Amino acid sequence: MVDPTTTRTVPSFVRALGEAYDDRPAIVAGDELLTYRDLDTRSALLARGLLARGVGKGSRIGFVFGNSPEWVVAWAAIARTGAVPVPLSTFSKPPELARVIRHADLQGVIAQRTYRHQDFVEHLGAAFPTLADTSDPELRFTDAPFLRWIVFADGDVPAWAHPMAWFEDGAERYDEQLLRAAEESVHPDEPGLMIYTSGQSASPKGVLLSHGGVMAKTHYLRHMLEIDADSVKQATMPFFWVGGLVMTLFTTLDAGGIVVCGDAPVDARVLGSRGQNSINPADAQFRMFVGLGMTETFGIYSWGREAADPERSVCTPLVAFEPGYDIKVVDPLGRPVADGGRGEMLVRGPTMMLGLHKVDRAEALDSDGFYRTGDEVQVVGDTLLFVGRLGDMIKTSGANVAPAEVEQELLALEGIASAYVVAIPDKKRGQLVGAAVVADEGIELDESAILATLRARLSTYKVPKLLVVLERDEVPMLPSMKLAKPELARLVRERAAGAGD
Repeated sequence: MVDPTTTRTVPSFVRALGEAYDDRPAIVAGDELLTYRDLDTRSALLARGLLARGVGKGSRIGFVFGNSPEWVVAWAAIARTGAVPVPLSTFSKPPELARVIRHADLQGVIAQRTYRHQDFVEHLGAAFPTLADTSDPELRFTDAPFLRWIVFADGDVPAWAHPMAWFEDGAERYDEQLLRAAEESVHPDEPGLMIYTSGQSASPKGVLLSHGGVMAKTHYLRHMLEIDADSVKQATMPFFWVGGLVMTLFTTLDAGGIVVCGDAPVDARVLGSRGQNSINPADAQFRMFVGLGMTETFGIYSWGREAADPERSVCTPLVAFEPGYDIKVVDPLGRPVADGGRGEMLVRGPTMMLGLHKVDRAEALDSDGFYRTGDEVQVVGDTLLFVGRLGDMIKTSGANVAPAEVEQELLALEGIASAYVVAIPDKKRGQLVGAAVVADEGIELDESAILATLRARLSTYKVPKLLVVLERDEVPMLPSMKLAKPELARLVRERAAGAGD
């Protein structure tokens, strides 16, 4: 029997989980329970159906589910075919879905019909208006030239989509031996997951990760986070983001623990004698404090031995790094920073991404294979102190927001001549998304109407929390004619506060 904690590809990992942990509960969501054996058998059936429909190496398949057994089964099934799973955000509005589906060149999308207040039949129909005139689920249209099918896992299915039974019918013609042969052809260095995250530009950023990198990080963090077979982890972060995968889902599965989705209490009979512990980086049981991590490194790669001092940094002083990782700190000209100096931290290591989808490797990595993290740190002997983020990225409640994307949506609205999006410091969320707009001549803008429109086009966390309308000469500019961002942030906060008086 293969030990799950030694596997190097997702197909071998999922098979090993079923063999090692069998009928132990893996995922619990309300009354729904998925055992480790269920995960193996259900994902194998779906994988056979995917293979029968032409999915395999070279395919990229999107899927959108809330945290649930269905999410886990879909991810495992896609990866078992050798295709690349591409999790789609449940926060996505139609324009965002369209951008990611086109950018990722998805061959297919598997989705639940609705999730909370989101209706993904409506969203996908609005993302691609051509679908409204389509009665054939074998898709062919220029807005997404590689998209061949959409499958809904539940509910009524529109004429342009397939029901889940479409896969089940295909699985009858693709037996277990063929699936196993496909799984055995998957190599650790091949693409095994693509996660979309906000970049500095308005374009989406697809982070391509290898099977080997995903599994190596899973095994490493399961150990570092002290997750074991008795662990019961509440899935508080979405699985479509790296935090939900490495802090909860993959690492808990690795150990044979239980992942709880949703807020419903778990039946004590399911938990058995297990304690319902949760990950807390500041807990005394942890040998190390969680440091910095990112999607490009598939999660945490740095650690500290003391809690963060708010007077110095929001992050623990970094003294240890994942084995195999190389770190360097450089100035804007790429020169090493001396002790006491500040610079950008660059990283290179075994769980580093393969690259960014549709981005030249030279743009993402330097000539030595180091990734530019965008994190500014200070060198203090053998310790690195996190100073802050370089560039424009807004970090709000743990989510990244690219100002350029929000500005693009604002500029698309009638009557807006110019738009500026900046980070507003906030004690609770770290930063808020703030925006200022200038109206076209003779136009009077309504802030509430602008925000209402943005809520229909952007994920909720990207919609500005503070929005003000300024006259053109009120926008603060530097002598170089670049935006004075700190001054604009202060002005937005003051104007927004004054409007609420």
